[in-house]
Amino acid sequence: MTPELTVLALAILLQAAQFAAYSIRANLDVGPGYAMSARDRDPSRPLSDLGGRLQRALTNHFEGLTLFAPAALLVAVSGQSTPFTAACAWVYLVARVLYVPAYAFGWRPGRSLIWFAGFLATISMVISTLI
Repeated sequence: MTPELTVLALAILLQAAQFAAYSIRANLDVGPGYAMSARDRDPSRPLSDLGGRLQRALTNHFEGLTLFAPAALLVAVSGQSTPFTAACAWVYLVARVLYVPAYAFGWRPGRSLIWFAGFLATISMVISTLI
């Protein structure tokens, strides 16, 4: 397996961990009754600030994966894995790991800089396959 695909697998596991962290926080915030309901109405208790931030960080990672997954597949399928593309993949993953506490604890401007590092690494992988 290429390093880029290894990072993709780890990014998927990170997504699962983020989902678990958000789910636990959300259940504590809104209560298990609402969490297990059909959610036809708004919860009687809102998400805490931390719960909302974990939810937004999770959503952001879904969005990031929609670019990173095809980038990793493009590199792997085209046989263009290089030390540069592997480094880009690892930068993406490290950025995504750091992004969770950065978002959860409101690090400014760190959160945006961390996000940009992951985005730039992803786009750099794609561009490298075209050169």
